[in-house]
Amino acid sequence: MASRITALLAESEGAQIAELAVSLPLLMVIAVGIMDFGGAFNLKHKLDVVMQQATRFAANQTLADVTNATPRSTEEIREFVVSSLSSAKLPTCGLEAATSSKQDLKWTYTGSSNCPGSVTLSIDRGYIIPPRRRDPITVEATQVTISYPYLWHFGNVIRLLVPGATYQGLSQIKTQAILQNLS
Repeated sequence: MASRITALLAESEGAQIAELAVSLPLLMVIAVGIMDFGGAFNLKHKLDVVMQQATRFAANQTLADVTNATPRSTEEIREFVVSSLSSAKLPTCGLEAATSSKQDLKWTYTGSSNCPGSVTLSIDRGYIIPPRRRDPITVEATQVTISYPYLWHFGNVIRLLVPGATYQGLSQIKTQAILQNLS
């Protein structure tokens, strides 16, 4: 049996099998890495679009009710974000039922259901755009920020190749948009 294996390895067919056995794990890592980074980039792009749309919507909302603990205008912005996430075919992670915490004119919503991690949505209705050097005018704006979980699949391949390896499989992708209040 050993002579038969040696004979196979001596032929070109045996060399091709050995080359495949050496290169296949590397090719798997590269392929899964490309798919994973493509997925993360796609998620970041979708979140950017959602935040831009939400900030445009928020800039047109009234500021008359922001002294309330849970103003209707801020709840409408949260509902708009939830709707936009659903339209982008992303899980809402429980944001539709999340309660807010308020600090000054900033509301923060946190959800974690049906997601690998927690999502945090912040709506700052009193964001001040820093003035430029020559222009001392301050501008009040709305800033909408989201921190969304992304589960990497790359760790599964690494653990397959190196059984004792540990790899952080969850990252938070954060994006924000700012627009001057128009109301």
